[in-house]
Amino acid sequence: MSDNRQSRRAFLTASGLALTTAIAGCALNPPQNNAESETPGNSNFPEDPAAPGAGEQIPADTQLGEVYEETIDSVAAVQADSTSMPSPAGGTAWVYDDSYLVTNNHVIRGATDIYLRFRDSGWLEAELVGSDRYSDLAVLEASRLPESATPLELADQSYPVGTQVAALGNPFRLAGSFTTGVISGRNRTITIPDSPFSIADGIQTDAAVNPGNSGGPLVTLDGVVVGVVNATQGDNIGFAISAAMVRQVVPSLVESGEYEHSYLGIGLSDVSPSLIEANDFGNYTYGVYVNQVVPGGPSDGILRGTRTRTSVRGDRVDVGGDLIIRMDDWTIQNRERLSAFLALEAAPGDTIEIEVVRGGETETVDVTLGNRSEANTQL
Repeated sequence: MSDNRQSRRAFLTASGLALTTAIAGCALNPPQNNAESETPGNSNFPEDPAAPGAGEQIPADTQLGEVYEETIDSVAAVQADSTSMPSPAGGTAWVYDDSYLVTNNHVIRGATDIYLRFRDSGWLEAELVGSDRYSDLAVLEASRLPESATPLELADQSYPVGTQVAALGNPFRLAGSFTTGVISGRNRTITIPDSPFSIADGIQTDAAVNPGNSGGPLVTLDGVVVGVVNATQGDNIGFAISAAMVRQVVPSLVESGEYEHSYLGIGLSDVSPSLIEANDFGNYTYGVYVNQVVPGGPSDGILRGTRTRTSVRGDRVDVGGDLIIRMDDWTIQNRERLSAFLALEAAPGDTIEIEVVRGGETETVDVTLGNRSEANTQL
């Protein structure tokens, strides 16, 4: 960890921070090819209360101000230009290390030109290093970052529900916005648009996030990044890609420009009381039911999918598929748990041990995982 990161952590930890509110900046202007656009201080961030001529100011919450000031210089507005889009896409990125920044894949997808703007800079050109649609992560590189744009620390542990967090970004092109809340849920499945796959190990938060926040950091009280803001579903429900997923994917994007996801080749559903009753699963009231096995996929001939359907209390219920209850040393309670195992603990080519309930009895089978990008199906 660099001296800057150590000083940031010490500063924020010593402050005893309590996050309770939100502040926002003002509109983000498009890049201009002139000297003014490269001049620090023209980035349309909120007016500095200490600046000459700022006028009388209402005192801000000191603790919240410290969180903001110790992180915002490492967060950039992103503008992605593309000939296929009628207007530039906007989003957020944050400094991952001395050379690279992290954002969402959907922020820069299809871009021909990418620009970054920090609080202490004009518009800077950036290049795409690598991207991955299945984790919705992307890595950017800029040759000359402002000195104040130091790397943010990435969490190396899971933080529990109730942990206070802040989201930094550029919602609706309002540069330098800062909203607060808590971790509302963990192990969420984040939907990938136009794909049957999903992102595992997602974090749910009630910190306000909106279009333009995408790619920005979700940080704890001491400025540690616990997630990358990905999406909102309204009603105080937002989602972030977990730090664990970032640690898994980003180094590969930096090294090779891509990331390989493991592939099991099955269709899944969580168990229900009717499903348990119809399939004689006995005392196993948790797990993931296999309703389809992809022909020619890694699980073909090893796992079993639905063979018929029956009626239970008027509902049509699948019958004959395996119930997955364990993968290696992970108990599999639901689809979220299975997805997290494949994303964080397994890689293409790994052979994993799977315990299933089949015909009222438990059995153990071995499956060698495939590569999702080479799969001939969308499952």
